[in-house]
Amino acid sequence: MALNTKPLLEGKNVFLTGGSRGIGKASVLELAKNGANIAFTYVSSEAGAKDTEAQIKEINPNAKVCYYKLDVKNSAQVNEVAQKAIADMGHIDVVVNNAGILRDGLIYNMTDEQWDEVIRTHLYGTFYVCRAFLDEFIANGFGKFVNISSICYVGSAGQANYSAAKAGIIGFSKALAKEYGMKNIYCNVIVPGYFKTELTDANASQMIVDEFVRLSMLQREGKREELGKSVVFLASELSDFVNGDVLYVTGGLDTIPPKNAKRNKKAAN
Repeated sequence: MALNTKPLLEGKNVFLTGGSRGIGKASVLELAKNGANIAFTYVSSEAGAKDTEAQIKEINPNAKVCYYKLDVKNSAQVNEVAQKAIADMGHIDVVVNNAGILRDGLIYNMTDEQWDEVIRTHLYGTFYVCRAFLDEFIANGFGKFVNISSICYVGSAGQANYSAAKAGIIGFSKALAKEYGMKNIYCNVIVPGYFKTELTDANASQMIVDEFVRLSMLQREGKREELGKSVVFLASELSDFVNGDVLYVTGGLDTIPPKNAKRNKKAAN
């Protein structure tokens, strides 16, 4: 038996939402390192998308790369971009739903707009994108969905909208796997713990970050590339007997600090 030197995703075409920054960008780069061609979306920063494209090309000059501006809350736009990506790439093998936002607030003070925007981005967006690519996967007789949830699905104070959306993604993904697994279509979920990104930097105080670290069994933040490698696993043949499942990439974090968390130095030692 020879050593396996073929890249895990050689010849595979991956579509990922929210690839211009954060864990989406890190995931795109890890996918590229493993031989994938990449189509990804961004919502506002074309400069960020161009930078992602440039970094993919540095990793693999032969990779095919396309990017599109997309608001995943808009179902018609999702359908249009999905068809364009299929046409541009030739076919799509893997779809990663990563696009996300935060609009935090306590339930009593949360506006309809805050609730709707987060639910529509995370939950509706995941539904719209999966639905848009189902015909492609059915026609090809194969396809893998990788949907990004969050440890906050267990309930995070000040993030009822985000928690509800991320919990919904898990239920939705399991339902999709049950409906289409017999057609060789996969749908799995990644639950990240605390990862330092532009989004978390803008929304988490150092006190909260410290508490996440303290509660983690590894006593540290996650590295973005570590999350990206979990996406590679679920996108590749390594996960060919994994469907309707939830992969926790949390460093052992299984709870969320309360909104007023204070670091307990004695416990940390």
